[in-house]
Amino acid sequence: MSEYTTRAEKLSLPLIALDDNVAFPGEIVNLEIKETRFSSSEAAREAFEGSKYAIAVPYKYIDEENSELFEIGTVIKVKQLINSGENSVRCIAEGVSRATITDYRRTGRYFTANVICKTVTLPDGPSVKNQAFLRRLNETAAAMAKLLPPPAESIIPNFKSIKNPAMLADVIASGLFIKHEDKLEILAIFEPYKRIETTLEIAEDEMTVLRLENDIHKKTREKINRSQREYYLREEMRAIQDELGEGAVSEVDEYRRTIDSLNLPEDVHKKLHKETDRLAKAPFGSVEATVIANYLDVCLDIPWNATTKDRADVAAAKKILDKDHEGLYDVKDRLLEYLAVKQLNPELKGQIICLYGPPGVGKTSIASSLAKAMNRTYVRVSLGGVRDEADIRGHRKTYVGAMPGRIINAVAQAKVRNPLILLDEIDKMASDGRGDPASAMLEVLDPEQNKFFRDHFVELPFDLSDCIFIATANTLDRVPRPLLDRMEIIELQTYTKSEKMAIAKNHLYPKQLKRHGLNKRTLKLTDDAISEIIEGYTRESGVRNLEREIAAVCRKAAKKIVEGEVTRMTVNATDVESLLGPRKILPEMISEYDEIGVVNGMAYTQSGGDLLRVECAVMDGEGKLELTGSLGDVMKESARAAISYVRQIASKYDIPTDFYTKKDIHIHFPEGAVPKDGPSAGVTTLTALVSALSGIPVRRDISMTGEITIRGNVLAIGGLREKTMAAYSAGVRTIIIPADNLKDLDKIDPVVRENVTFIPCRRGTEVLSHALVPNAILEARESVKNEETTISIPLSQGARVRADAKGKNDK
Repeated sequence: MSEYTTRAEKLSLPLIALDDNVAFPGEIVNLEIKETRFSSSEAAREAFEGSKYAIAVPYKYIDEENSELFEIGTVIKVKQLINSGENSVRCIAEGVSRATITDYRRTGRYFTANVICKTVTLPDGPSVKNQAFLRRLNETAAAMAKLLPPPAESIIPNFKSIKNPAMLADVIASGLFIKHEDKLEILAIFEPYKRIETTLEIAEDEMTVLRLENDIHKKTREKINRSQREYYLREEMRAIQDELGEGAVSEVDEYRRTIDSLNLPEDVHKKLHKETDRLAKAPFGSVEATVIANYLDVCLDIPWNATTKDRADVAAAKKILDKDHEGLYDVKDRLLEYLAVKQLNPELKGQIICLYGPPGVGKTSIASSLAKAMNRTYVRVSLGGVRDEADIRGHRKTYVGAMPGRIINAVAQAKVRNPLILLDEIDKMASDGRGDPASAMLEVLDPEQNKFFRDHFVELPFDLSDCIFIATANTLDRVPRPLLDRMEIIELQTYTKSEKMAIAKNHLYPKQLKRHGLNKRTLKLTDDAISEIIEGYTRESGVRNLEREIAAVCRKAAKKIVEGEVTRMTVNATDVESLLGPRKILPEMISEYDEIGVVNGMAYTQSGGDLLRVECAVMDGEGKLELTGSLGDVMKESARAAISYVRQIASKYDIPTDFYTKKDIHIHFPEGAVPKDGPSAGVTTLTALVSALSGIPVRRDISMTGEITIRGNVLAIGGLREKTMAAYSAGVRTIIIPADNLKDLDKIDPVVRENVTFIPCRRGTEVLSHALVPNAILEARESVKNEETTISIPLSQGARVRADAKGKNDK
């Protein structure tokens, strides 16, 4: 037997569309009808003047224009109608039953809908199930009303008079539900018990949300109340303390006193007082107060006027520099010149210098010694990997976590306005979408602009012109030209063996002894041992690996002393291998005999100089040229230029003039895994070609460097200091150099200068006359005998130079 009584009826009724309301059966509703799309006000008048009945249909979505009507509506009986405007009426109606809309159409001034009115009622009389649902609905409604605004609780007593649980479910949905879609869901359910259960489920979900909302609201309100209470209490406390004359100094007052006590520039003084006034007005503990307090702390940490006095004694400064560093004469002289000028002109502003050179040659450490020699505060700013412009100029203080840039931070760390600032690894800066830090450095390193340097965080001009900036770089290729233009460039070259020996004895050896708890009595490192470590275990421009190897010797010695094997150690050259293992670097030596097509060249690398043997082989073929050895484009072009010049002078060396069509030539530069480039191997390639094509051997005890042109001119090259050291170490005692490089002999190692003969050449034929074995080219020399003239060239600090001006007609 069914639990329900169902009654259905087809009707045609005026259509009233509800904008933002839902009418339910069994309740009195007060409807404000303003909808114009379906002429709802006309439909309401028709119903009131006619049968009194109409169908009230809500929209599916109340926030969308042209939304569709819901498929379920409520048949209502219009009891009262009041005109409230031109196109709006207010009516009081009673919900009768649910109805399904099948279709609707316009009939004159309004729309008429065809509906199926369906009424499903519970059986009459009390039942246990109905009583249980009534109690549950009333309890849920009461609990939900407590979570809603106060007006909701006033309707709860009315619910208790309703004895039909299905009707009570409709009343709860109408009076307590907030969401429009929840009301539509209840309206669409005809079956009473299902409607009751759905109402309870929606109510439970809504109460969960309301409880969370109330908790959030309560916490927010408590926080606001607490802040207001603290503010009023502090104001009252301040008033009482002022009245008694014993008030404690507040944070704002402390800021004001600090600002007034410092001799700040006028614009800085005004700005900081303005920010202090803002801090006084800001609520205690607010975000704004925290930002302002942080800003004031940073600005007050900046040394606006504090300075150090430069050391005026140039001799004392020179003594400190020489004690801390071996060599580096150009850098030392430049700083001593600055001190001398500063002594004559105290108003001289700071200098901006860039030290560049290979790693490990002392660029960073010399800056610290310079600061000590000048009596300036030293601070280091690492620029390696910096890719954000804000790292240099700071962030706007309105941003969360904002802070000043690295320059202002360095000055604040130094606590004086004229420190020596080391800009380390300036060539390692990068750029991305956040800006170009190198561009931000332009203002920092421009003496005309850095008087008024503005950090984005501080927003006040700061004078950087009294600072000395020393930048370091391994290469200048990645430094923008505008930035280079603002710095004085000083190159730090590779250390010579004698300089490395002095550095190891005077600095690295004592440093590592102290670090490992040793002394010169427990561990003695002889000069021969240091020399063996330099030559056999390190190949570098600086001394970092040398220091590591000396540290390794100290560790081995410390271990033996602690284990009781020895009480003291003396390390000679023969002992190094037992401590450090087999030699890591085999010595480069010249060949034992003169060879055809093999020439000793010289190369410059980041680790110093290198002896570069060039090999040339000639074979029968079709004139192909093969260049191997991981060569760059410049080096390949230099080899082709040498071949062009050989074709011009082929007849002088009994070389077939058509060799380039009948011979295949292969030129190889050993150590093929190492990339090579540059034009300085031009004369070496020329000599190897002539030797291989003519069959004349090349002197094994001679090496050469220089660029060759297709007209046979020998042009100047770079890196002569490092190249000559490598050649001398390999046993070379005669070196051919371009005549234009004679000026560079003053800068080479004094040991090399005293023991090597340098032959300056201007033409390729001059190079060949000295490099090829004399007996084998006697006839060739005889043919040009009348063209040779010996000239005298001044010696350069003991350097032995021999020059033959050859080839007056060699064009």
